[in-house]
Amino acid sequence: MPCNANELRHVPLFSLLDEDELLVLSQQVELRDFAAKQRIYKAGEPGIRAFVMMSGSVEVSLLDEDGQEVVFSEPRHGDFFGFASMLEGVDHQTSAIATEATTCLEVDRNDISVLLEKKPQAGLDMMTVLAREIHTAQAVIRARAMRNPNELIDEQETFGERIADKVASFGGSWSFIIMFGVTLVSYTIISNLMHNKSWDPYPYILLNLFLSMLAAIQAPVIMMSQNRQDHKDRVRSELDFEVNRRAEAEIQALSRKIHFLTDKLGDVEEHLRGPNEPRRDDDLQG
Repeated sequence: MPCNANELRHVPLFSLLDEDELLVLSQQVELRDFAAKQRIYKAGEPGIRAFVMMSGSVEVSLLDEDGQEVVFSEPRHGDFFGFASMLEGVDHQTSAIATEATTCLEVDRNDISVLLEKKPQAGLDMMTVLAREIHTAQAVIRARAMRNPNELIDEQETFGERIADKVASFGGSWSFIIMFGVTLVSYTIISNLMHNKSWDPYPYILLNLFLSMLAAIQAPVIMMSQNRQDHKDRVRSELDFEVNRRAEAEIQALSRKIHFLTDKLGDVEEHLRGPNEPRRDDDLQG
């Protein structure tokens, strides 16, 4: 469906275009309608086209390495989605689905090339879109980094492991030490006061038996708790590694896209300056 030039004026990316340029662009792009629950594109499809949100509601999601679906972004009116894959010419890394009746503006690489030739300043708006994607990626990474390894382990712990943790926690507290010390002192005092009538006279053989039995039981229980703590540390380090790897991959991908856009702006600048005017790298960097 053809697009009205006035509708493009409300898209931040095209807000700097004049009437003639909006008219040219409106003849190239087109509006597409999607029904509720209709998939706009899915991960793995060629990133030939990108979309601009005009009305409705869309969820852009991806699958993490655990196979869980993570909502990457929810575009608002005028926001691009699928733009990075289209610009780089690679397969889509995300999936987009309309959560209600939605109208989107469909844009391809040729439309962007024409736009940059007509209005190079619009390249800054594209960089703004990429910067917004960087912030979204950082938010996703932070959300994944907030996974608590203790909660992940607690979901899988058995009744025996919970008992072992409680025994180890109580056995290493001042409450246990004070209570145990009071019990030993009371035991020996009462035994000495009873003299020959004591059930366990000096050298307290029965008391030694109880202490040996307690040590024999307490030692493996504490070792069980220590093994669980080692497991927690291992899970925590694995989660940290996964988060760092995701962050590195996202940063590298976005860096490649920004470099591509910078090179494209450089080509447009050379085209506008003409073949006889030398190009100054300082202008592009500034």
